[in-house]
Amino acid sequence: MTEDPAPDEVIRVMLVDDHAIVRRGLQAYVDTVATLRVVGEAADGQQAVDRLQQWQTLGEPLPDVVLMDLQMPRMGGVEATEIIARAHPEVKVVVLTSFGEVERVHAALAAGAAGYLLKDAEPEEVAVAVRAAAAGEVHLDSAVARQLTRRMAAPRVGLTSLTAREREILTLVAQGHSNRDIADRLVISERTARTHVSNVLTKLQLSSRTQAALLAIREGLILPPG
Repeated sequence: MTEDPAPDEVIRVMLVDDHAIVRRGLQAYVDTVATLRVVGEAADGQQAVDRLQQWQTLGEPLPDVVLMDLQMPRMGGVEATEIIARAHPEVKVVVLTSFGEVERVHAALAAGAAGYLLKDAEPEEVAVAVRAAAAGEVHLDSAVARQLTRRMAAPRVGLTSLTAREREILTLVAQGHSNRDIADRLVISERTARTHVSNVLTKLQLSSRTQAALLAIREGLILPPG
């Protein structure tokens, strides 16, 4: 007989999708995985942000991982991910969407997503991605990873494709500044800073801020740590 996992071994999951049938399907699957437990759901990004804030205010435990759709009414997944990453850094977001375009992946990762899955992924991969996010790792759908690999292997235009402002943005990203920090330093809106970061990653064909930092070090824009 299989023993129930200890409470500290259970990963608390929140489901965010504007289609109730998708949430029901995810709930049904998560219920079959002993180490995962659905603790809440939301029908769009705004509702997800509001509920997390409400739980925090009430002193209730927050989910460990949020499974987030991208295209939703009121507030989409990218904006919600960035707000959650800033307000609740201990809560990790895994995007679960029908859209696999590289630009969308870049935007989600730039916003702070800890994983990116397509909705046709095998159910077991959802559990793998959730566990990876809870452990502080990043998991990408295999099809998405192949796209990024092909894009990374293609000839790059390089830093010459960046405007002066975008080079400045790259340097700040490489130094570890968040979108909010960048906005404050450059006296621009956070939305504009987020757009600049996404444009930089897209132009340089990078999939994460970490890759941007490595590129900046390699190109001599900043000194390596230590």
